[in-house]
Amino acid sequence: MSQPRIVYMVSRFPRTSETFIVRELNALAQRGEFEVELRSLFRSPDTTVHEIAEKWAERVGRPNMAAVLNGLVWALRTRPYAVASAAAAVIAEHVHSPRILARALMTFALACAHAKELQTGGGRTHVHAHYATYPALAAWICHRLIGTGYSFTVHAHDLYVDRSMLHRKIADARFVITISEFNRVLLEELNDHGTPIEVIHCGIDMARYVYRPREIPGEGPVRALCVASLQEYKGHRFLLQALAAGGTNVGRIRLDLIGEGPLGDELRQTASCLGIADRVRFLGARDETCVLRALSEADLFVLPSVVARNGQMEGLPVALVESLACGLPTVSTAISGIPEIVIDGVTGYLTPPGDVSSLNKALNEVIADGAAAAERASTGRRLVEREFVLDENVRALARILKGHLPSE
Repeated sequence: MSQPRIVYMVSRFPRTSETFIVRELNALAQRGEFEVELRSLFRSPDTTVHEIAEKWAERVGRPNMAAVLNGLVWALRTRPYAVASAAAAVIAEHVHSPRILARALMTFALACAHAKELQTGGGRTHVHAHYATYPALAAWICHRLIGTGYSFTVHAHDLYVDRSMLHRKIADARFVITISEFNRVLLEELNDHGTPIEVIHCGIDMARYVYRPREIPGEGPVRALCVASLQEYKGHRFLLQALAAGGTNVGRIRLDLIGEGPLGDELRQTASCLGIADRVRFLGARDETCVLRALSEADLFVLPSVVARNGQMEGLPVALVESLACGLPTVSTAISGIPEIVIDGVTGYLTPPGDVSSLNKALNEVIADGAAAAERASTGRRLVEREFVLDENVRALARILKGHLPSE
């Protein structure tokens, strides 16, 4: 019996902020139960490549223009009805937004190239997409053209911002994975066909995250860390305002920001205008080794996430899992799946999103009662050990995949 082939479909690779996908890829491949392959739709703009992504970056399948043209010709010649019906569905579902429609049609052409290559590979092939937007669309098109089964993992923006064709993608999938119970409830509202929807958290390799119980120092500087791309929904602006609001304890905070993004210049200007530029370091994108070092050296972790004006918000941030795994007292906000990892008063501290006063108060409380903060972080470590261990969660994914793969 041939080994089943699992083809991961992503939008861009490698992405600095998407180490959770690479970790899952590695863990699934290391199990030896499947032939694991990676395919991408578009080129990545990121220049920082994590060490764990390097081997996949060398072998990722991404069609060039010639392959796309060949794929379109092949699809039109050999499967004209499938092409016509799938294209009509894509246009009808995306016509409300010309920008999204244009990108969907680009995805359609790219998916034809992927489908042409996948149908010649032989064996049992299943496409698993990360994100319900364009990667899941490409997986659905492969399904329509060559009958390949597919599934996809839903994270955040692909559910909160853009739900184009999501009903249809769910209906035709063998199963759907999502990263939080919060997401699962929303997806079930769209699940008219009873497609299995499972929650599997993005796991981490616990051996890499050394647990070090720590109490915040009673005097002197307090080293706070935030690891997040510099985007609106990450809420950096409110964190800077909370620091500027001051107070005996909050005034001791020295903040390191790891991440880059479109708001970088604006946030630097904000820190300067608030008079706290000397207390905030913008470190830019960093690889995993640097992030691990920063986690080991920090006194507390804060992620002030909010709902952006376009509806974008967190799914269940891996950064919070990592901070609690390391034993860091952690402060975040009560939105989406965050309360499933940062349980207010149990594993950390939660504030209402965008509430500067509450965030300032929570930071003050963490520093003022370092023993309580350390105990909550310890409880958080135990939660991570129960629900966010990479090998255990990938084992669950492998079991689901095997349960939905056709026998030869």
